[in-house]
Amino acid sequence: MNMDGKTPTQSIVTMTELVLPNDTNQLGNLLGGRLMHWVDIAAALVAMKHSGKVCVTASVDEINFFEPIKLGHVVQLYASINRAFKTSMEIGVKVYREDTLNGNSVHTATAYLTFVAIDLYGKPLQVPQVKPETEEEIRRYEDAAIRRKNRLEHREQISKLR
Repeated sequence: MNMDGKTPTQSIVTMTELVLPNDTNQLGNLLGGRLMHWVDIAAALVAMKHSGKVCVTASVDEINFFEPIKLGHVVQLYASINRAFKTSMEIGVKVYREDTLNGNSVHTATAYLTFVAIDLYGKPLQVPQVKPETEEEIRRYEDAAIRRKNRLEHREQISKLR
């Protein structure tokens, strides 16, 4: 494994899903839980491609839903690694809906998840660092450090309350 680092483009994942009746609620909208399931799968694939290891979801840090996704829409999920720390990785996922009848594509959700690479006994393993190349990758890399700092501070505040 190359511990010197890998670029985000080396582990990008694109997933396509069709919204079927079993995926929807009474209003014909995609269930939020189904979308979260797809987001988790896309992010896990990125983490495994980047680390070359089995990875588990450590946290779903944030998921924002902007627009509904309807029965019959095609869902495109674009997932990429934002930053790697020692054993954890932040993965970002952007979700778009496509209406194949009119060719319209709309950004419908964004999510940030943290994954940890583990061995067969569940022990965390070191992962390669991320080498951002573009301005957008650098921005996402820097933003991930802020989200991690906030996540760790929040965890510490919660533990003090216990």
